[in-house]
Amino acid sequence: MPDLLPILTSLAWPIALALAWLAGEFGQRWTGLPRISFYGLAGFALGSAQIGVLPAPDAGPVALLADIAFGLILFELGYRFNLRWLRHNPWLGVAGLAESLLTFVLVYLVALAFGSPQLVALMMAALSMGTSPATVVRIINEQRSSGQVTERVLHLTAQNCVLAVFAFNAIVGFWIFRTFDAVGEALWQSLVGLAGSALVGALFGMAVPALLRAIRNPRRDGTVAFALATMLLVALCDAGTLSPYIATLAFGLTARHRRVAFSQAQRNFGPLGEVLTVLLFVYAASTLDWRQVAAGAALALSVVLVRQLAKTGAVTAFAHLSGVSWRKGALTGLGLAPLSVFVILLIEHARHAGVHVVEELRAMAAVTMLLEVFGPLIIQRTLVWARESSANAPEASHAA
Repeated sequence: MPDLLPILTSLAWPIALALAWLAGEFGQRWTGLPRISFYGLAGFALGSAQIGVLPAPDAGPVALLADIAFGLILFELGYRFNLRWLRHNPWLGVAGLAESLLTFVLVYLVALAFGSPQLVALMMAALSMGTSPATVVRIINEQRSSGQVTERVLHLTAQNCVLAVFAFNAIVGFWIFRTFDAVGEALWQSLVGLAGSALVGALFGMAVPALLRAIRNPRRDGTVAFALATMLLVALCDAGTLSPYIATLAFGLTARHRRVAFSQAQRNFGPLGEVLTVLLFVYAASTLDWRQVAAGAALALSVVLVRQLAKTGAVTAFAHLSGVSWRKGALTGLGLAPLSVFVILLIEHARHAGVHVVEELRAMAAVTMLLEVFGPLIIQRTLVWARESSANAPEASHAA
């Protein structure tokens, strides 16, 4: 008889993805919770530290596919980012900067209060600045929502992700140099890496629309071209020292302003995007260890609460100046709750770069698990409360 172990190992990921997809479909039908919450729960349960169906995470092809899935989502987020809106309404950008900085300061102080080492507290604070584009874009598309709160959440998500990547890379650089004399060098290298990643993404954003115009049928061929270009861009960044997240965000942003249509039907990149979304959330949750989640539970709960207060409070404070009511400002801040996938992928990149301090970020594992389940639910309910979700339509017709 052939050895069954290699066969079962090769089947682990296909089986896990099928189980996660089924969990998402039936879970959403029975509970009304977003499908991605169940993808995350399935990935966590099947992870190597739990049931053990999935192998331990490494820098292999599955990690690259997860980066590609995240890159496709960031491309779409960048495509929906309107620079002209920020120019006409600079207070929205100020609100994003304020909520990111306030989050950094408060999470840093909370981590120190719990006895975390200074560098670990800094890394936790940097990671907490961000919002997970994977969750935000997925739920907005799933709810088919549109309106002021939706657009503000998208724009602030893109902005604080850039800030979080910059801060995290600077702190990782500082950790590698291990000296306060190298702070300037770490900041400079992070800034150069950020600029280089954005430049490469912008070049793709100019080249692909030009290619589509040469083909003379951009609407039909756009989805495939953008998907293949995103895959190539992520692979190039992965092979080098650039950030695939900043590059794909810049790719989408530049492509939007080259005026190539990316229609409603193409969002999520069709079936390809759906499959990769399942893989992304399963992979992200499978990297977590229940022992780290349990060890960091108390600090995690404090970080989640402080982070949400900082984001909601800062965005609400600038609500009137940026042209919306206090209520819509508060809902926008609440919609920035998701964090999970963004944090996990940044930590995995740091670990693969040899920064083993990530093993000390136990609280972030617990934060991630909490927001893996509740983050999608929070933004789903936020869109419903803002009356921008398609879920409001049945309610309206029933009330009529």
